[in-house]
Amino acid sequence: MAVNVAVLGTSALLLIVTPIRITPRIAAAEAAIVIAGFVVLTAISLLLLRGVLSPLRRLAATMDLIELRTPGRRLDEREGRYAEVLSVVRAFNAMLDRLEEERRTSSRRVLEAQEAERVRIARELHDDIGQTLTAIAMEAERAAGADDDPRSQALRRAASAVRASLDDLRRIARELRPEALDDLGLANALISLGRRVQQQSGVEVSVRVAEGLAPLASETEVAVYRVAQESLTNAIRHSGARRVEVTLAPDGPWTVLTVRDDGVGLRGSIESGTGVTGMRERALLVDGRLALRSEPGRGTVVELRVPGGSP
Repeated sequence: MAVNVAVLGTSALLLIVTPIRITPRIAAAEAAIVIAGFVVLTAISLLLLRGVLSPLRRLAATMDLIELRTPGRRLDEREGRYAEVLSVVRAFNAMLDRLEEERRTSSRRVLEAQEAERVRIARELHDDIGQTLTAIAMEAERAAGADDDPRSQALRRAASAVRASLDDLRRIARELRPEALDDLGLANALISLGRRVQQQSGVEVSVRVAEGLAPLASETEVAVYRVAQESLTNAIRHSGARRVEVTLAPDGPWTVLTVRDDGVGLRGSIESGTGVTGMRERALLVDGRLALRSEPGRGTVVELRVPGGSP
């Protein structure tokens, strides 16, 4: 309104103070003056409106950059030089607060349910199926006896296959819910994970945990362990790496997990697939930050920052 009043007031003032008359039969000079005045006033109005609306353009550009996967970013209220723009900024920031809180709550519920289901499945695998397979293996070995006939050999082979399946079953149960994480803590669980991955894959896995780490919440430890587990799995399956380094160290107010491999790297976007979405969800759940860097031929680096650095 102020812009429009300024333009109209300027035109009215010019009409009052300038000695310009329009004859009934408009002359060419008079028409030129009217047209020139119209063009000038239009240009002035355009410039003034552009200045008024520029905060909205910057606001829209900033809105396009907002990403819920990287929470915490908000619009700057200093952009709201006008009351209407400021109200839009505050409303948008409040909406982001609600969305991020809802996303965090939903993710927490999903992941807690997932962990509880992992525990249940691991317990049933170990207690029910594991005991059944053990009994089958013992029964087959007992039936085979000391004889060397084809039937006894077949029974011994069956018992050996059952025991191999039992080892695989126990490995799967440990991966579903690592007992070391509950019994020995995060540092020892990461060391145990690195040794197990190295034994199974033949890839050299180095795990270094700095001393003096601040204690982390239980859900934060689970998030760190799962990100390390997923990163190692990706490195073994997809990167062709010969060596993987896992480090856990404090960095100011953060505890930083870094998984670095010397594989072939990834081409294109790594924002989705290969478990990245799940890792980001776990990071968001504990107010952490997940970053991935990869270049063809230079390996991949996964970095997770969670609150809680040096004590």
